[in-house]
Amino acid sequence: MAILSDKDIKKYLDEGRIVIDPITNEKQIQPSSVDLRLGDQFKGFKIITKPYIDPFDNTDLESYMSSITVEEDKPFIIHPGEFTLATTYENVKLPDDIVARVEGRSSMGRLGITMHVTAGYIDPGFEGNITLEISNIGKMPVALYPGQRVCQIVFETMTSPSEKPYGHEDRDSKYMGQTGPQVSKIKEDFDIINGGK
Repeated sequence: MAILSDKDIKKYLDEGRIVIDPITNEKQIQPSSVDLRLGDQFKGFKIITKPYIDPFDNTDLESYMSSITVEEDKPFIIHPGEFTLATTYENVKLPDDIVARVEGRSSMGRLGITMHVTAGYIDPGFEGNITLEISNIGKMPVALYPGQRVCQIVFETMTSPSEKPYGHEDRDSKYMGQTGPQVSKIKEDFDIINGGK
C-alpha cells in the first residue's frame, strides 16, 4: 500500500476515481491528504436514567441522542469531557482499490479536540458523509464552527481491488450513503443479530 501524494490526489479527483464534494478551495489539498470541513449537524448523548448501553437490548440508540443543527456563523461549543457525533461537510466516494483514513488536524489536537475515537478507517467502495466522533479532552470549552477545517483524509492504494467493497450486496454496509452524523448501528452487526455467534 502507498499513500497518495497531492499530485496523485488531484489526478484521482480529476478522473473521478475519488470524489470529494464539494472542494471549494484548492488549499484543502495538502501534500498527502485533503482537509475536510465540519458540517452543521451534531448529536450528543442525553442525560438519561439508564445505567448503561446494551447492544443486545431492543432500545433504539437514536433515543439516547439529541440532535442539533448549528446556524450559519454560529459555533457549537464542546466542553471538557464531552463527546459528540458530527459530520464532514463534504461527501466522499472511494473506488474499490483505495482505502482512506481520517485524522484530526494538529491545530485541533493542540486545543484538546480529537476527531475520531476508533472509526478513522474508510473502506474501499464507501460513499457518504463521514461521521466524526469528536471529544474534548482538554481543560477549556472549544468553539467549533461549521465549515471549519477540522480533519484530513489520507488515501492509500491497495494491492488489488476488493472483491466485495463496502456497499457490495454481500457486505454489512450499514453506513453506506450516510448523510449527517449517524448513531451506532451495532445492532445490525451479524454477530449481534445471531446472539454473539
